[in-house]
Amino acid sequence: MTKKMSISTSKTSLVLLLCQIISALDVPLDLSQPPTITQQSPKDYIVDPRENIVIQCEAKGKPPPSFSWTRNGTHFDIDKDAQVTMKPNSGTLVINIMNGGKAEAYEGVYQCTARNERGAAISNNIVVRPSRSPLWTKEKLEPNHVREGDSLVLHCRPPVGLPPPIIFWMDNAFQRLPQSERVSQGLNGDLYFSNVQPEDTREDYICYARFNHTQTIQQKQPISVKVFSMDSLNDTIAANLSDTDIFGAKPVTERQPVLLTPTGSTSTKVELRGNVLLLECIAAGLPTPVIRWIKEGGELPANRTFFENFKKTLKIIDVSEADSGNYKCIARNALGSVHHVISVTVKAAPYWITAPRNLVLSPGEDGTLICRANGNPKPSISWLANGVPIAIAPEDPSRKVDGDTIIFSHVQERSSAVYQCNASNEYGYLLANAFVNVLAEPPRILTPANKLYQVIADSPALLDCAYFGSPKPEIEWFKGVKGSILRGNEYVFHDNGTLEIPVAQKNNAGTYTCVARNELGKIQNEVQLEIKDPTMIIKQPEYKVIQRYGQVSFECIIKHDSTLLPTVTWLKDNDELPDDERFLVGKDNLTIMNVTDKDDGTYTCIVNTTLDSVSASAVLTVVAAPPTPAIIYARPNPPFDLELTGQLERSIDLSWLPGDENNSPITSFVIEFEDALHEPGVWRYQTEVPGSQTTAQLKLSPYVNYSFRVIAVNRIGRSQPSEPSEQYLTKSASPDENPANVQGIGSEPDNLVITWEPLKGFQSNGPGLQYKVSWRQKDVDDEWTSVIVANVSKYIVSGTPTFVPYEVKVQALNDLGYAPEPSEVIGHSGEDLPMVAPGNVQVHVINSTLAKVHWDPVPLKSVRGHLQGYKVYYWKVQSLSRRSRRHVEKKILTFRGNKTFGMLPGLEPYSSYKLNVRVVNGKGEGPASPDKVFKTPEGVPSSPSFLKITNPTLDSLTLEWGSPTHPNGVLTSYTLKFQPINNTHELGPLVEIRIPANESSLILKNLNYSTRYKFYFNAQTSVGSGSQITEEAVTIMDEAMASRQVDIATQGWFIGLMCAVALLILILLIVCFIRRNKGGKYPVKEKEDAHADPEIQPMKEDDGTFGEYRSLESDAEDHKPLKKGSRTPSDRTVKKEDSDDSLVDYGEGVNGQFNEDGSFIGQYSGKKEKEPAEGNESSEAPSPVNAMNSFV
Repeated sequence: MTKKMSISTSKTSLVLLLCQIISALDVPLDLSQPPTITQQSPKDYIVDPRENIVIQCEAKGKPPPSFSWTRNGTHFDIDKDAQVTMKPNSGTLVINIMNGGKAEAYEGVYQCTARNERGAAISNNIVVRPSRSPLWTKEKLEPNHVREGDSLVLHCRPPVGLPPPIIFWMDNAFQRLPQSERVSQGLNGDLYFSNVQPEDTREDYICYARFNHTQTIQQKQPISVKVFSMDSLNDTIAANLSDTDIFGAKPVTERQPVLLTPTGSTSTKVELRGNVLLLECIAAGLPTPVIRWIKEGGELPANRTFFENFKKTLKIIDVSEADSGNYKCIARNALGSVHHVISVTVKAAPYWITAPRNLVLSPGEDGTLICRANGNPKPSISWLANGVPIAIAPEDPSRKVDGDTIIFSHVQERSSAVYQCNASNEYGYLLANAFVNVLAEPPRILTPANKLYQVIADSPALLDCAYFGSPKPEIEWFKGVKGSILRGNEYVFHDNGTLEIPVAQKNNAGTYTCVARNELGKIQNEVQLEIKDPTMIIKQPEYKVIQRYGQVSFECIIKHDSTLLPTVTWLKDNDELPDDERFLVGKDNLTIMNVTDKDDGTYTCIVNTTLDSVSASAVLTVVAAPPTPAIIYARPNPPFDLELTGQLERSIDLSWLPGDENNSPITSFVIEFEDALHEPGVWRYQTEVPGSQTTAQLKLSPYVNYSFRVIAVNRIGRSQPSEPSEQYLTKSASPDENPANVQGIGSEPDNLVITWEPLKGFQSNGPGLQYKVSWRQKDVDDEWTSVIVANVSKYIVSGTPTFVPYEVKVQALNDLGYAPEPSEVIGHSGEDLPMVAPGNVQVHVINSTLAKVHWDPVPLKSVRGHLQGYKVYYWKVQSLSRRSRRHVEKKILTFRGNKTFGMLPGLEPYSSYKLNVRVVNGKGEGPASPDKVFKTPEGVPSSPSFLKITNPTLDSLTLEWGSPTHPNGVLTSYTLKFQPINNTHELGPLVEIRIPANESSLILKNLNYSTRYKFYFNAQTSVGSGSQITEEAVTIMDEAMASRQVDIATQGWFIGLMCAVALLILILLIVCFIRRNKGGKYPVKEKEDAHADPEIQPMKEDDGTFGEYRSLESDAEDHKPLKKGSRTPSDRTVKKEDSDDSLVDYGEGVNGQFNEDGSFIGQYSGKKEKEPAEGNESSEAPSPVNAMNSFV
């Protein structure tokens, strides 16, 4: 019951694009140009004789054009007629009728000419005629006495007006007379009665004619109709005859149909292409006949066919030559039928195939004006130059006329002129002006600078670059001010300079630069593009059933771009909400208070922004409060009494009687069919009709044994199916359609496998279904090779060349003939492995971990298949710092499409690599290119493998270390930094020492005794410093200090004090134990809260995190020592963990992420500890980050 509709911006974009295409032909008004007619009156110009006549003629040009007129083919001197004036700076004529002029005196054919020094443009021939609304001729109308059941025609015969009047019938009270299948008005205005009834008796049948131009209505004299019923007629006759007379009027008898209009069995009608075709059949008969229309040998055109006047009028809009043919109307009642065939011929006034367009050329250029039109009969083409027939116009050596084309060669400035093309036949004419303007102008861009475009994501973006120049400039687009030129399938470049991004994404936002250049200069312009998030309804209104006098609410919650301001509007049944205080519109809902029956309907929430619009609807059903007993709403009972009538080859009429609706009106009937010949027991959907309809005309296919059943639908659900109708077997015919999804794909290098989707049984249209499979090599002058097969959907052609294009088609046929000619598809024979390797492989090393590889593309003939891309194999040969080889691990990167370069990320510094490139098609890989050797430069080393501190003395420590696991180059030195740490964990002054690269140990002297030191150690190459390793160590105490401590411990008073404290603690423990056994409580929790360990904080109850908790890694980054003991193992060795960073293979099936242009999104970065700081602070040195790029 809910639906969502999105109103896209594609229509707006299309209109914008069309406007731009038109404007791209315009010459800026500050440049010399021939005249162009911009506005003129219609060809057939009917004017009101009571008002001034205004004949329009507007034109532009440089210099501004002057205007002149002809009337009935001769010069019209407006200066000699005081009633005629021409508007200033215009060619529009104003004929003063309201001050004494007569419109009839100015009836005629007018033509306007606009002229300047570069040429002359002319208007259409404008036929000016005043409208006429003559009075009805007086006539004596006799009363119409009609017997009940007879037919009757009341003639209107309106006066001939200009334009023809609109006819309608009313009574004396100005009320329209009711019309029905029995009584209706014909196209000629007459009122037709198929059979008269006593209620048709009246004396005020009045025909009215309305003349719209003069806004007048003329009325015919009232017509009287007297209907005699059989009962009253018999009573009158009996009163005037003797008893012995045997006489009586016959009762009303039923009669089979007879056509009142048109007469006879056939007639003809001619209509013009593009007009509305109106065909009419009105019949007499009792019971009232029903009219049905068919087209012999074809179908009535879908979407253009309408039935009016109770199906008595067939209306086909926008007719074309294909609508010519025989149309049959059939009038039928219970006693029989009658038909009439109307032979329709569609002629055509001239219409454009290619209208001539303005031509702007630079001196010395060539060009053509093309004027092509069609019509029935074929129109003749004639050319004029500056309003004069080209045969007698001044000669131009650069001009040559060739039928419907004028060819210009090496034009000069004097070649500028306005040319007119006239295409005419007996039904009308077309006249088009097109100028040739010879200019030499540098480019100019007409689009305003820095214009801002805003579009919704996933919608098309059209960036305008309207331009002008002569010669015609070339247009290029760039992303950003210094970006590269835009190319590729993600952009569409229009001839008028517009750049189209068919599906705009967030990354398309930014500045775009349009550059226009020709041989006379160059100019550029920038525009801005912003991409907005689409507006969405995330909570839609839902179907509601509410009891009368209740309250209901519909939700409409939206999500939109933060920079767009949405407006929410609610509609009821696609119209504004009632002006009723019961309807309350909130921010995201609609509430209806005190619901009544009239609130029943569809409610729609529409959300609009300046860029998009979305909507969602829901149905509200208002029901009565449940009565006692409650009404039971149920699915309808199944329809019954199915009957088939009007059996034809391609259609049949089905009628039925509906079952009980069970308190919920039937909304529709679903008709299904069974094909007992091809799919017995399988019921398929045929059509669906409204619940008020109990008949349907069904379209049939040949060679199908039909049975039909009907299912009724109400708001509760669907009924059970009806009993099946009787069976109806249609005649066989040749197939109407061919197999779908035809493909030609080779499975081996020397074959072509042709596949298709076979037709279903009811699509065969007859017995003996087969397929004619045809193929021929494309671009080779070969005949088609064909074979006929049956009961298969695949055929293999052997012995084909490797991977060549083939034209393939599959045509269905049966015992009665072939289907229409099938369309051709392009396939390819089988692929084989590529023959050659990519050449000219070049490697450009960008940095120590990244390289770019280039190669020349493999010729498509050598690919021997669909080009999938290129694979780059690369592997490390050895490290240049160790000269040691290791197990070779080859890595592969796949680059899709026809790319000829790519990035190799994750290389190891100061190493030797090899690579080769192979082309890939659908069959596999081709041969490898020769191995290419390249070397990566030095990088910074990893941290030393370990740092060990031994042999602590009073004032010295011994440091030993291991060289880095990954030196990444030639080590040049080591750097040692250290600083003391006092008892409050504050850092002292920092000392730095440089150590030669060949050293592996160092003795530090002149240190403070009994002092903790923190050490920072790293290695260097010529590129820079590597990651550091840290350690802490303590020098030993002074012996004198140690002996003083021993002396204090051996004093008697100290021993006695310690014994007393121990005794006091023992007594307290005994007291606590006794109190606990007696039931006392020891407030442990309170004491723990009062004396909480500052090192251990409880979990915060509000957010579930640990307060003041630090990891070892966090402590290391803060460069603060442990509060108790050392963080290092017992052997005082700190080892650097091997990096867990690994190269991601950026080919198929990997987790690396890439932009659309192939650039790698992620980054590699190594973790470093913070560098030590001078004094009491520490600072963090940024770690090197290498951005990896790869085009995959």
